[in-house]
Amino acid sequence: MVGLNHYLALSAVLFALGLYGALSKRSAVVVLMSVEVMLNAANVALVAFSRYVAPPLGSVMAQQGAFSGQVFALFVITVAAAETAVGLAIIIYLYRVKETVDVTEVDLMKG
Repeated sequence: MVGLNHYLALSAVLFALGLYGALSKRSAVVVLMSVEVMLNAANVALVAFSRYVAPPLGSVMAQQGAFSGQVFALFVITVAAAETAVGLAIIIYLYRVKETVDVTEVDLMKG
């Protein structure tokens, strides 16, 4: 049977892969995709905790917040979509100005 530990292990592996991609890759597009993988890892953990760490069914909290993890995951997905749109706009602008998407060569903020 799949339990909470399995979902948390999956979430940790996804987050580690996303962190590795965000810190080691040079392409801005790959860094943006790695951030998305990290956000999805957080979503897996939120939904798993919502499913397995729930208040007793007869309590008032169970009636009011039965889907709180799923609601938080929807908010994270919404913020991730907005972050992706802004990130792609920045990447397109940097490509037009610098003609590269290499994050090590971007120094527009330097005086």
